[in-house]
Amino acid sequence: MKKFIILFVCALFGVRASACTNFIVGKNASQDGSIICTYNADDYGSFIELCHYPAGKHQPGEMRKVFDWDTHKYHGEIPEAAETYNVIGNINEWQVTIGETTYGGREEMVDPDGIIDYGSLIYIALQRSRTAREAIKVMTTLAETYGYNSEGETFTICDPNEAWIMEMMGKGPGSKGVVWVALRIPDDAICAHANQSRIGTFNMKDKKNVLYSKDVVSFAREKGWFTGKDADFSWKMAYAKPDFSGRRFCDARVWAFFNRFSDDFSRYLPWALGKDPNAEDMPLWIIPNRKLSVQDVQAAMRDHYEGTPLSLDQDVAQGNWDSPYRPSPLTFEVDGKKYFNERPISTQQTEFSYVSQMRSWLPREIGGVLWFGNDDGNMVAYTPIYCGNTIQPECYNTPGADALTFSDKNAFWVCNWVSNMVYPRYAQMFPSLKEVRDSLEQSYFAAQPSVEEKAKMLYAQDKQTALKYLNDYSNEKAQQMLARWRELAIYLIVKYNDMVVKPEKDGQFERTPEGIGVRVKRPGYSKNARRALVEQTGDKFAVPEE
Repeated sequence: MKKFIILFVCALFGVRASACTNFIVGKNASQDGSIICTYNADDYGSFIELCHYPAGKHQPGEMRKVFDWDTHKYHGEIPEAAETYNVIGNINEWQVTIGETTYGGREEMVDPDGIIDYGSLIYIALQRSRTAREAIKVMTTLAETYGYNSEGETFTICDPNEAWIMEMMGKGPGSKGVVWVALRIPDDAICAHANQSRIGTFNMKDKKNVLYSKDVVSFAREKGWFTGKDADFSWKMAYAKPDFSGRRFCDARVWAFFNRFSDDFSRYLPWALGKDPNAEDMPLWIIPNRKLSVQDVQAAMRDHYEGTPLSLDQDVAQGNWDSPYRPSPLTFEVDGKKYFNERPISTQQTEFSYVSQMRSWLPREIGGVLWFGNDDGNMVAYTPIYCGNTIQPECYNTPGADALTFSDKNAFWVCNWVSNMVYPRYAQMFPSLKEVRDSLEQSYFAAQPSVEEKAKMLYAQDKQTALKYLNDYSNEKAQQMLARWRELAIYLIVKYNDMVVKPEKDGQFERTPEGIGVRVKRPGYSKNARRALVEQTGDKFAVPEE
């Protein structure tokens, strides 16, 4: 059997690769009829802010240079489209949203000579597409015309009416070709993918809901990777067969999402655990046991397997303060034997996270909201970015800030400043962060109806006035979040300095009648940490009985 690339192996050997998570909610599976999709962009050492591509008209012969989204290396150029649409983050003015997760797949299918990488493919398609179906056509045509130089990729492609999952792979060096398949998610279903190919068999006769390259099966036959009937062809078994890492590190995140909204998803736990070769595979999508809100989906993006057999709160690695975060890499050795860490949905290497809300019943620039955060979703307040916005808030696009340059005007750095204080002292500090995070988000959702009602009124009078109003509102909320996060950073260092806790009363640190701080509280080890210490050291630190 030929070698499969898997994402965590790439990480072990220093190859730059994203490790991301996407959720998808059909319009009849959401509480208000929105289509909802998400993206955690996870990659250690990277720095990505909220991008913007302005709408434009382009002359015949005008070319567009293509730079690799990850490495920024120049790949070549392609003809520009006659018209391009406004893009803010991963949503455009038509509410089309595109996300991704990299799964790798067969190494020999990568075409290093192709011009288009997966990130460029996303943002070029957003600039050229008014619907999800149009985006699929743009993406596949670009890849087939100019070559695709990335590994196997799963894309989330949504608009206000339809949600799709698409998987794509190159056909080898110099091929300038791809194989691909795209499936429409049923309106009443939820779906997810997380760095493991998810599409198995598919109905090739369902032309309305299933799209694919003409050689999707024949290419696998030519290579000797598939020998059965067309109806039995499984994309992932031919091109990206799941192994232990693909199941435990990747599909387990999908399991955690489905498990939240299923009455009993335990039958698929053996698949997520990854050790049983005969375990039953998970379905590509499920019908949830209740309709999901945007807040439900935001909460799912913050998941660490809490309350499940994969929970990270039952071992010494959680440290003194029960942290659900683990250091990289995913695997490590002890006495020559290899072990691993769990890889949850919420992780410290997230560059940005969003939950996209797309609504067909509103004017398009009002209906699309990208709830955006510039760090681990668990550690940020998602602020609203409307799809017609043309100016990013300074905190999400800060001059001078980058992966090696800190700026207290930049959301990525200020949020990471706070989160990196919280990670090792999670049980102690996180409640303070959560209180601020939830208060801000609750205020955004409380204001959303009135903000959008005013925007609709302005839209009826003058579209540009309405768009400016929404843009100003988005930027104001983002900058207010940044200011509140700076305050949070200062509060945390004062309240929890030297691993103790300074008492508060009525929102103020308590002082004695003489004006100094009252005695601090010293909580010491958590219950789990105390027990782990005693189990490891026995009576070494036992106080002698008198």
